Amino acid sequence: MKKIHETILEVNLNKLSNNFNHLKSRLKPDTKIIAVIKAYAYGHGDIAIASYLEKLGAHALWVADLEEGSRIRKSGIKIPIIIANSGTKSTQQIIDNKLDVVVYNSEFLHLYGKLDKEINIHIKFNTGMNRYGFDVYEVDELVANLQKYPKLKIQSIFSHLAGSDKSTEDSFTNAQFQVFDNIYNSFSKGINQLIDRHILNTNGVLRFPNKEYEMVRLGIGLYGISNDDNIQQISTLKSVISQVRTIKRGSKVGYDASFVAIEDMIIGVVPFGYADGLNRKLSTKNGVIIVQNIACPIIGKISMDSCMINLKGTTAKTGDEVIIFGEKNTISSIANKLGTISYEIFSSLNRRIKRIYSC
Repeated sequence: MKKIHETILEVNLNKLSNNFNHLKSRLKPDTKIIAVIKAYAYGHGDIAIASYLEKLGAHALWVADLEEGSRIRKSGIKIPIIIANSGTKSTQQIIDNKLDVVVYNSEFLHLYGKLDKEINIHIKFNTGMNRYGFDVYEVDELVANLQKYPKLKIQSIFSHLAGSDKSTEDSFTNAQFQVFDNIYNSFSKGINQLIDRHILNTNGVLRFPNKEYEMVRLGIGLYGISNDDNIQQISTLKSVISQVRTIKRGSKVGYDASFVAIEDMIIGVVPFGYADGLNRKLSTKNGVIIVQNIACPIIGKISMDSCMINLKGTTAKTGDEVIIFGEKNTISSIANKLGTISYEIFSSLNRRIKRIYSC
């Protein structure tokens, strides 16, 4: 296929498959995998990623809201789609699209229960992160309320680890496991039913294999972010040089005239800016773009739709390909430079960027 777009996110589905299968190899054969594809599959394009993960054998898909879930369902996906936060105004669309919902408080429980419709639910418990979820002291009341709504079909109970990637938080993580185990024992006894459980994310799978339970939720590891060397970043973001110019010593570059050339320079303009997901904190020699295998510093302030780079050491010309992130300038290294996490960089990629998928 002829490429007509200047800026392209190339997504390698073979690497996605390798990541999925490597993480799966760390699990028991019958453990069910919930693949997290919220935020446009972490910027990679949710419908294409969802379709591929369904073929790989994911048990279910995890999305953020109704819009994500309904769009993916309408694309032809058959496996369960779990809505993390369905809101209170979308109950009919949830039913129409056969979507599972997360119930994390009594208001949601009564909202869906009073519909008197068969709806698959996943119940979230708070084990210490203090975001969403029923607290320990609410278990008995929850069990009593569930008995009023037999058409609500409990598919799983779960919680969320706050620091599974940090060894310094292992004591807190282990405390979360203990709280979750106590909740499960009380809850399953109350409803007189064994229910699937999940609490592990990617780092949890890699670091706490004895706590995988019946299900796990795999997110960032699928896209290639992990300390495990067997997991590979699945995407490369490419653009082009749209203009090359020579500037004299003392010339100023970009908004606020914040960069002043200390020598004669050859600079390039790349049509990719903060509206596309290039964080402005990478401005003025903090960030780099790879040109001819050379890390070319970003100079001046990043604009909405473009940035400028120092082409010193290259023979680059207009139209030449550049790499914004990939094997050399990895997402993890950019995140470290910004003092943030890979999730933020991936999820901030504008949807106007063309996604290209290869096997």
